[in-house]
Amino acid sequence: MLSEASLQKIEELKTKYPTTQAMTLPVLWMVQEEHGFISPEAMKYVADLLKVSYGHVFGVVTFYTMYNARKIGKHHIEVCTNVSCMLRGSGKIVEHLEHRLGIKMGETSRDGTWTLSEVECMGSCGTAPMCAVGEEYYENLNPEKVDSVLNKLQ
Repeated sequence: MLSEASLQKIEELKTKYPTTQAMTLPVLWMVQEEHGFISPEAMKYVADLLKVSYGHVFGVVTFYTMYNARKIGKHHIEVCTNVSCMLRGSGKIVEHLEHRLGIKMGETSRDGTWTLSEVECMGSCGTAPMCAVGEEYYENLNPEKVDSVLNKLQ
């Protein structure tokens, strides 16, 4: 399931972590980078590889929003809806994105281009509302700025 290069990295990580359980996050990140998401089969693979329970791996994948337990679109839009963003208009941003993309929060477009997700605080409270698309943050959003971001990505 993992490339030879990733398996080598895991061997190197074993020298830096006190237990294989402590390596769960970086190993899951490797799986997601190689496959785009972490399937139930991949969770079982990681559990076996690290000699930890499937429940532990499943718990990590479903707890952290950085891990995707299902296939996501080419562009993953994560909208913060925590207090600061909510008070500064993230609800309007969500409505605008749902209308523009033709999907609801938590869905992926039929063509596989867009996935829209709700996330908790992303540490941009002073520049709320915000969203992330992949590794890029977009702050002080309004519908016009959202359209500008989407137009650049298409």
